[in-house]
Amino acid sequence: MRFLKSVLVSVLSAGLVLFSAGVHVATAAESKDPIKIVINNWSSQLVLANVVGQILESQGYNVEYVPSDSQLQFTAIANGDMHYQVEVWEGSMAENFEKAEMTGGLVDAGTHNAVTREDWWYPSYMNERCPGLPDWKALNKCAEMFSVAETAPKGRFVGPPADWGKHFSERIAALGMDFEEIPVGQAATLWSELQAAYDRKEPVVLFNWTPNYIEAKFDGQFVDFPEYAKACHEDKSWGMNPNALYDCGAAKKGWLKKAIWKGVKDKWPKAWKILHNVDFNNAQIAAAASYVDVEGLNEKEAAQEWVKSNKSVWSKWVN
Repeated sequence: MRFLKSVLVSVLSAGLVLFSAGVHVATAAESKDPIKIVINNWSSQLVLANVVGQILESQGYNVEYVPSDSQLQFTAIANGDMHYQVEVWEGSMAENFEKAEMTGGLVDAGTHNAVTREDWWYPSYMNERCPGLPDWKALNKCAEMFSVAETAPKGRFVGPPADWGKHFSERIAALGMDFEEIPVGQAATLWSELQAAYDRKEPVVLFNWTPNYIEAKFDGQFVDFPEYAKACHEDKSWGMNPNALYDCGAAKKGWLKKAIWKGVKDKWPKAWKILHNVDFNNAQIAAAASYVDVEGLNEKEAAQEWVKSNKSVWSKWVN
């Protein structure tokens, strides 16, 4: 009896051991091989990948963060070279995600509660200076207002990194717009361009997306392009230009999914369940990005803060 009491006390004590961010440390994982989590080149993805990684580590798993091109990552997951992507955006990744899913190696790990939009965006102070906004035809009439030495007399559209697969140059051509896309090398450059223009109230139109912290910091609007349909990217005869693809805007209520390698189910069965349970909404994603883009933390520190502040959220994923 004394022995059983001692065992019970030991078990209860072990259950009170906490991870530094507030996560309960679990028993040993099924495999000591690292679960490879994909990281990309924008703030929310980097933070959320680290949030997931820290939670898995608290459950006894080894985790490795693997940088990847935002399009090639899906083939790598399907092949088992990478194991999990926490942010799959419909507007820029749906095509390659669905192709990899068809191979059977990549599995759709579920859709977040977040609703997304990825498109051209401008500060609200431009509404008075360019009547008719946010309609794209009105924007096009004001194209020269957005010109710079590099693009004059055409307007400049500050585009995302080339590997994000947005086809904006093709959209410009398909719609006959007097704009030229000038892509940036990284997401941070978008925000520095926006901040510089915003401070001086200068014309600027650039790529933006939601959810992220920008909507809380800057007053602005997305440009309204012709309504999106999947056929816009597949059938030239669809849409206002019968000779071109991409003659439409992006989905206004896009999905945000997770992708997982099918082999995780057998190799790390508990992690498989946790990774399917992961579910972020717009406010949570924006908050995660703000830790980096506003408060200046790195992605690991930001993830620790998010985990600490959202225990009631992620504890449900684990349990």
